[in-house]
Amino acid sequence: MMCLSLYSYANYGTGYRFDATYLLVLAGAALCLLASGYVKSTMAQYSKIRNRANLTGAEAARRILDQNGLYNVQIECLSADSGDHYDPSSNTIRLSNSNFNNASITAVGVAAHECGHALQHAEGYAFLNFRSALVPVANLGSQLGLPMILIGVFLSWNQVLIQIGIWAFAAAVLFQIITLPVEFNASMRAVEKIDAYGLLSMEENRGAKKVLRAAAYTYVAAAASSVLQLLRLILLFGGNGSSRNSRRR
Repeated sequence: MMCLSLYSYANYGTGYRFDATYLLVLAGAALCLLASGYVKSTMAQYSKIRNRANLTGAEAARRILDQNGLYNVQIECLSADSGDHYDPSSNTIRLSNSNFNNASITAVGVAAHECGHALQHAEGYAFLNFRSALVPVANLGSQLGLPMILIGVFLSWNQVLIQIGIWAFAAAVLFQIITLPVEFNASMRAVEKIDAYGLLSMEENRGAKKVLRAAAYTYVAAAASSVLQLLRLILLFGGNGSSRNSRRR
């Protein structure tokens, strides 16, 4: 709805016409849909395959954590079947119900990935620290960016407000870009630990790599979509009034 509103306001006073920049939004949406479909199908495929060691996600996570001296990191089970994450504020890995209790290849891969984040936190991984520092700025940017732009447009294309909105939105985009190396590194650590501790066989490890690769695609697609949206905002509203004037001719 926000994208459609921006379409309307960008062409305000000239009548509705095709906005070529909207193709950027459609491209981003298509990327996200493709990535989401791929990760869901890949995880579903390997969640049906039981690993030979009969390790649940919770057991695999505990083994990785203990092998690395992270006895203080807790593992909790979520009531839902999604939302796996590591909470650095409480040193807790939270696994979805299916990954916590099931002994599938997907469960071990996802659990190992979250352990990768715990290892990053313990080691003071630079990109993780940078991302954590950006959280309040990114949250503010995602909440205020588009509203500030719209307010600026309503107030006779006030460029100060519009530019503030664009920079705020850019901060949220930067957060998503910084997330990429954090996620890639966590997956790399996951593969290393699975192999080092013999949690999965060589064939099963290839399946876990596919799961982690598919999950990584969702972050890449989300970041690319946000960059395309930012580019659209700059093209529509970042011309210091020139885009407005050109539409009125």
